[in-house]
Amino acid sequence: MKKLGQDFPKELRRTFLYELEEEWYLPLLAKHKGIEVQPVKRSNFGEYNMAVNYLTSVLEESAAVNTVAVYNIDHMAQILFSGADAEALLDRTLPANIKDMRVGGCKYTLLLNDDGGVIDDMIMMKVSPNDFILVINAGHDITDEIERDGEKISLVADIDRIMRHKKEGEDVIAKDLSDELVKVDVQGPLSYKIIKEVYGEEVIKNRRNPKKNMSFFTFNEIDRDGHTYYFSRTGYTNRWGWEIYIPKARATEDFKKIVSRALELGGLLVGLGGRDENRISAGAFGLPLMGSEYDEVHDPINSPLYPAAVDITKDEFIGKAALMKVLEKDVTKRLNILISEGIAVGRGAYLDGKRVGTVTSSINSPNVSLEQRLAIGSKRKNVNDENGNAAIGFVWLYDNLFETDEEGKDITTKDDKPIRIALELFREDKDGNPSGRPVLGYITQEGINEATAHKALRHIENL
Repeated sequence: MKKLGQDFPKELRRTFLYELEEEWYLPLLAKHKGIEVQPVKRSNFGEYNMAVNYLTSVLEESAAVNTVAVYNIDHMAQILFSGADAEALLDRTLPANIKDMRVGGCKYTLLLNDDGGVIDDMIMMKVSPNDFILVINAGHDITDEIERDGEKISLVADIDRIMRHKKEGEDVIAKDLSDELVKVDVQGPLSYKIIKEVYGEEVIKNRRNPKKNMSFFTFNEIDRDGHTYYFSRTGYTNRWGWEIYIPKARATEDFKKIVSRALELGGLLVGLGGRDENRISAGAFGLPLMGSEYDEVHDPINSPLYPAAVDITKDEFIGKAALMKVLEKDVTKRLNILISEGIAVGRGAYLDGKRVGTVTSSINSPNVSLEQRLAIGSKRKNVNDENGNAAIGFVWLYDNLFETDEEGKDITTKDDKPIRIALELFREDKDGNPSGRPVLGYITQEGINEATAHKALRHIENL
């Protein structure tokens, strides 16, 4: 079968909005902040040259979602699967229950390998009975043979992995739409105000009952002057907001309107650093990241979104047999939010001198309350300062450290107070032994920020 994925780029790619960030947003932000224009801090993400943060700090950008945060997410790809057998192909390939999706619905799911490891995670939109759009992570659109550090590596794009399972005679066509659409996310309580002002109220109404607002994990397909937009009420923050797929011909004008209004309302354009904090601080359990919490070697069982992404009762999907073998052993591993006195990514997590897991993500956050920071028991001034900060992250635990009740549910509070289990987070030597002084922290299920994404829009429509 002819490959559908992209060739590996000869140099880092730039999003459609790259020049706007550099030539329009930076001068505007500098004027707004009364500071000098400086270079953007950028890094390679999925073979794209992406902003980690702009002229504002990661901590400032992390806090923006509490008003309104705008994200240039145009490094993610959109893949259209069309045809009479598209649903059947996707349903037997991906672990989510796709046959029960309604037109206008969104679904979070995973692409697994035969061993149950995670190749990618994605959002799926059902556009019509025979048309589905998969929104995939950056870099997962590449099919090529490359050499890295002297090792030959074979990259296979999601589109090719899925289409390899197309049966002879099936009616399925797959197409990468990424050059036609520009993806911009608008998240936070003032997102409703911006969407309504820029696009009009009709774009975020319930498609089946226009008197009501659209529900969480649904989307609208909107035609404006011959251009097709998609507005999905989803997002990687678990706060109120939308992911907007803007036709390229309208992207420059729309982006300027959205970002200008966000600045006026006290929000910011947020880079990958702030976005990383926002997804970890999303509600009680946070949101995993491909390449950090998910990878091709480890299965996703007992990760926060596992029940939403995987319907284990389905007859068939890639990786099901491997997951069933793990589940038969009554696996007790857990992915848990971690609050710590400093960044601890990659460190071993120890309880009473015993290694209990590995820290997979960690970033400083302005959203940890003083009470939560004091509970660490840190001697660091910035942690204990009234306006200080601490780090938040994820730790994959070998076993569940929380006691469970008669129904098997975690006991997360005692006397109406959150249970916090203290851990020591050590660097480790080449033999895997802890070394140096530990970073102090604890696991908890109280969450960092309240999840609001699922709540009715009436709570924010008049802000």
